[in-house]
Amino acid sequence: MATKGTPAVRAVEAAGVAYRLLEYDYDPNAHAIGLAAAEALGLDPALVYKTLVCQLEGGTGGLACAIIPAGARLDLKAFAAAAKAKKADLAPQPVAERSSGYVVGGISPLGQRRALPTFLDQSAEALAEIIVNGGRRGLQLALAPADLVRASGARWAAITA
Repeated sequence: MATKGTPAVRAVEAAGVAYRLLEYDYDPNAHAIGLAAAEALGLDPALVYKTLVCQLEGGTGGLACAIIPAGARLDLKAFAAAAKAKKADLAPQPVAERSSGYVVGGISPLGQRRALPTFLDQSAEALAEIIVNGGRRGLQLALAPADLVRASGARWAAITA
């Protein structure tokens, strides 16, 4: 189906990892998109992870991607250290959208227009399955954290506050 054939879905299929698609009615007025997705899907919010695009200063510079629990806050200092940068800040919305090829609310760590250094919070290591954005608003992917690491090239890091 064309609406589900997002670059993220194609990326997990190309990686040959097991996944499930979950769809829900996206609420454009939701303050916390990941938590709203968990509620709409009837899932434990601890299983739903959000994808954040960050700007790095010093070291490698450029952009990097953080995958953290939907209810958590990104520890920018820890993220900068993991990315071997002097400083990290959330990228402005237009920068995140241009780099990823997705719109905010649909940014997936998979199938981005430009592959970025990606870091998955260590909290996911203890879980059998996590939920990440599937590349469009209202579409989520459920997969094993190790499979997400393999498909995205992510590295494990303690990056939440």
